Amino acid sequence: MTNIYKHLMLDIETMGSQSYSSIVSIGAVEFDLDTGNVGETFYRNINLKSCLDAGLIVNADTIMWWLKQNEEARLALSKDTIELAQALLDFSIFCKNKDYEVWGNSARFDCGILGDAYNKLNLQIPWDFRKERDVRTLVSFAPDIKKNYKYEGVAHNALQDCYNQIGYCTEIWKKLNTK
Repeated sequence: MTNIYKHLMLDIETMGSQSYSSIVSIGAVEFDLDTGNVGETFYRNINLKSCLDAGLIVNADTIMWWLKQNEEARLALSKDTIELAQALLDFSIFCKNKDYEVWGNSARFDCGILGDAYNKLNLQIPWDFRKERDVRTLVSFAPDIKKNYKYEGVAHNALQDCYNQIGYCTEIWKKLNTK
């Protein structure tokens, strides 16, 4: 079966902003960049201790940042958590036999830190590094669209962030392709 969605929006929530940071949530949504239509979704919350056990790190500034965020976003991170290894294996299964262009905000953050976790556990990264795409680069071509985009849902929920990023990226893509 051919995958009709060639793009995958990826968003992670972490306990740091540098390489090898602990990941506490992974969200991903298949989408069509031309239309904004979405397909299958992926969402997992990850047990922080399993990240630390794998050698990933935390950053005090990021922890303090999380303490200042919306209670709903913070509490969501502790629901239904699974071990890091299981989350990565589940994500690999989700991506199996699909040739996505993987979008991250930025590619270095989402794709990079998730790739770090795969490397720490000696697992194969389930996307082609040549197909990593950067939301921030696309936004730089029409920043007013993101600035004026009405965010829906809870900010800093990885899955809801994916939907919103798809929304404004699709609007920007359409604007760029009508000129």
